[in-house]
Amino acid sequence: MLTLLLDQVPTTRLLALLTFRPEFTPPWRNRSHLSQITLSRLGRPQVETIVQNVTHGKTLPSEVLQQIVAKTDGVPLFVEELTKTVLESVESVESSESVGSGGRLDRSAISLGIPTTLQDALMARLDRLAPVKELAQLGATLGREFSYELLHAVSPLDEGSLQQRLRQLVEVELLYQRGLPPQATYLFKHALIQDTAYQSLLKSKRQHYHQQIAQVLVEQFPEIKETQPELVAHHYTEAGLIEQAIPYWQKAGQGAVRRSANVEAVNHLTRGLQLLEILPDVPQRTQLEFGLQTALGPALMATKGFAAPEVASAYARARELCQQVGDSPQLFLVLIGLVNYYNVRGELQTGYKLGEQLLGMAQRLQDPALLLEAHHVVGGGAMYFFGDLASAWVHLQQALALYNPHQHRSHVFLYGHDPRVCCLCFEAHALWRLGYPDQALKSMQDALTFARELGHPFSLGQALTYAAGLHQHRREVQATHRWAAELIELSREQGFLIWFPLGTAAQGWVLAEQGDVEEGIVRLRQGIDTYRATQAEIGQPDRLCQLAATYGKAGRAEEGLTVLAEAWEVVSRTGERLGEAELYRLAGELSLRRGEREKGRTGEEKLAHSPIHPFAHSSPEECFQKAIEIARRQSAKSLELRATVSLARLWQQQGKHHEARDTLSEIYGWFTEGFDTKDLQEAKALLEELENI
Repeated sequence: MLTLLLDQVPTTRLLALLTFRPEFTPPWRNRSHLSQITLSRLGRPQVETIVQNVTHGKTLPSEVLQQIVAKTDGVPLFVEELTKTVLESVESVESSESVGSGGRLDRSAISLGIPTTLQDALMARLDRLAPVKELAQLGATLGREFSYELLHAVSPLDEGSLQQRLRQLVEVELLYQRGLPPQATYLFKHALIQDTAYQSLLKSKRQHYHQQIAQVLVEQFPEIKETQPELVAHHYTEAGLIEQAIPYWQKAGQGAVRRSANVEAVNHLTRGLQLLEILPDVPQRTQLEFGLQTALGPALMATKGFAAPEVASAYARARELCQQVGDSPQLFLVLIGLVNYYNVRGELQTGYKLGEQLLGMAQRLQDPALLLEAHHVVGGGAMYFFGDLASAWVHLQQALALYNPHQHRSHVFLYGHDPRVCCLCFEAHALWRLGYPDQALKSMQDALTFARELGHPFSLGQALTYAAGLHQHRREVQATHRWAAELIELSREQGFLIWFPLGTAAQGWVLAEQGDVEEGIVRLRQGIDTYRATQAEIGQPDRLCQLAATYGKAGRAEEGLTVLAEAWEVVSRTGERLGEAELYRLAGELSLRRGEREKGRTGEEKLAHSPIHPFAHSSPEECFQKAIEIARRQSAKSLELRATVSLARLWQQQGKHHEARDTLSEIYGWFTEGFDTKDLQEAKALLEELENI
């Protein structure tokens, strides 16, 4: 936010003044309109000014002032506290005895036992305030800021005594007060003051305070218990009541997931798991850990990506616990998380088997909610990426038919993303590949609209990712740019490691299409590599094909062919066949471009020297024919059209006009929609050329 703000300074009537500690490294670049000034610690003149303000003009002996200057090292809070300590040391001396002529403090009235550290100074002040020290300690146990209402509920003091002692703490400036009791709130002047008061408590007394506060919160403050369970969890934890604390850490984590505060959720749930390790082997231990692990899974997916090792660890442990719990619906929850992990990681065979297991389990139980999720993960999982588009689409349709907005919105918290949004995203891409570009666009618009209504940022991130991807397929630059820009902004805001690189890759494609090909290549490669760094492999062949095509646009066909070799390696390892037809088509196109650039070589020349496999020894025509064959096997009419256009252009150059026209006419005639898309417009233009020859 600060980076964006500072970028606006040159064009706005704005002066921005920021302070930061020396160890902070600014994330924004050095710019001519930014000036960085190193602030030294306060010098003697500034220290003397603070001392005069604190003593209200009374003059300290020079040797005492020198000690304050030397020991505080120019730290303002230390100067204030040390000066107050000096003043309080003479409170017991009569005013007439301790103050000489001219309002000067006598040297004899001041103790030489000046504290050597800020903490010592603060502790000395608390010790001198013995009547109110215990109340300060109790307040410090409540936190840096606390309400009068809560303090009154846990304090043994009567209302009159409590208010009198609070006034004293405010008068000596240990606390700041807002409002009037009983609606007042209090704030420790500095975190170090709170910490000093808290650390001065004996451990047993501290634990007693925490236990008392936790019990009061649970019994008398139901709103805090519901809205801030982490507060209850903290006090039970510090009281050493681990068994009572863990359910509140779980509740805090689940609440954070519902607010899409996923980093908070991970912290709360991890804290619960850490405490679980020291909990004795109580009967409910297994159920407690299961709840923590399954709540942790979706939060980790959002913060680290579906295929992060931490995600696998959480769900694998939950699966072990299921064997002890023996509850099928709970096992179902775990298997869904593992299916997502294996699919995104590119271990599609494992994901496929688990998906089939889920579907069988849901069909046996005849639970609509489980059937919804089973069809969702099967249709939007390995079956889709294997290239069985028609079957995947059937499952997606069944999942969408089962989805009830009122009943199933809570699935976002159980599984990490909304099933309807996800199914609509996959349906849109399946429909485009199957040859229905307009219906695909309608499904994509529905996904975006519902994701916004849902108010779940991670699901919106998925919708924006697939929207950018669909418009890339439709070769619509402005729409891709729009969704990629929003995706990048959302991912930065929410810390989505998995969606951000996909937005970067889409942005690279846009730049290349707009003419900035070299920068486009850089962004595409950056997005691809960053996505892979999240352990994710799924969808990589498609993005690598986009990168290869961009290399071709830059006249760097050989490098494009090398990228296709990288894509083929992913296909071979994962079994993802979704982009295989496009991979063959681009191999033919790039070999033609390379042949045109190299002397003595033509596009018809075999590619025996190329590192590409399995089409290293294929001619461009053979590559196009293979692409058409694969597309037909997958019923991927849009990819069949592209490959046929590539083949028809080659045949046109070779003088095979009738063959080119007949082949292209057949696939073009199949389409019933999408005639405003570039693929169909180019096919129509080529047909007209062939018919006029």
